Amino acid sequence: MYTPSSVMLLVLVFMTILMATASAGNFYQDVQVYFGDERANISDGGNSVCLSLDNITGSGFVSNREYLFGRFDMHIKLVPNDSAGTVTTYYLSSQGPNHDEIDFEFLGNATGQPYKIHTNIYCNGQGNREQQFFPWFDPTTEFHEYTVIWNPQRIIFMVDDIPIRVFNNNEAFGIPFPNSQAMKIYSSIWNADSWATEGGLVKTNWTYAPFTACYRDFNVSATCVDSSESSSCGSSNTNSQTSVAAWETQGLDAEDQEKLMWVQNTLMVYNYCTDYKRFPDGCPPECNRPRFLQ
Repeated sequence: MYTPSSVMLLVLVFMTILMATASAGNFYQDVQVYFGDERANISDGGNSVCLSLDNITGSGFVSNREYLFGRFDMHIKLVPNDSAGTVTTYYLSSQGPNHDEIDFEFLGNATGQPYKIHTNIYCNGQGNREQQFFPWFDPTTEFHEYTVIWNPQRIIFMVDDIPIRVFNNNEAFGIPFPNSQAMKIYSSIWNADSWATEGGLVKTNWTYAPFTACYRDFNVSATCVDSSESSSCGSSNTNSQTSVAAWETQGLDAEDQEKLMWVQNTLMVYNYCTDYKRFPDGCPPECNRPRFLQ
């Protein structure tokens, strides 16, 4: 179990922090299947993997490395046709009840209905920071890039290089921010028909099983927490820590802010900061900050 103090002690005393350059990963080398066995099928020399869900179980993989800040890119093609009840995921998470987590989840729907891109952030085991969006494309016909940028200043969720959400570090105002627990990368597909589609009203139709989502073009540029001084970080060779990667201070310029506003004003379908029924005593404190300072 990680706590902020124990992780930082491990980082500073027992572990070596290495810088990775952006490079295509290899699923044979960089991840391991942690459930589902043969339902996780790595192919194309390790360049792609497909995860399947049937009426017995889903499947998933997890990165071999842990990271403390970075840019994480994955191209995903979601389950086509009737995907109601299914959830496909791509997220970062530490371990333990007080874990941190940064989530992309893709909520399936009945044929002809759009997916929902579900995002959430956990700090010290506390989530409840969901925002959901409709995609502006069909995510089942071809691969699209989903990106998490995580640096000490902010978290940026991006789709095809378009920012859809920003969560800034407002610890100075007493708002928790995930910045001390190393996280691994996870991806999975599983059955969540108790809540995933129309609040659980639409159930999984198992006659369409197996449901399959595919991943490729896995790229990591990150600070890696590694117990071996000689090991490389993530999916690429190490670089000198003196070079500053773009993600380390990345924010939004004026053009990116316009794109973010377009997504949030036209495609957002749920925002925890406006769910006054859920938070009758007041929404979380970051909701009182100006939008770009949340």
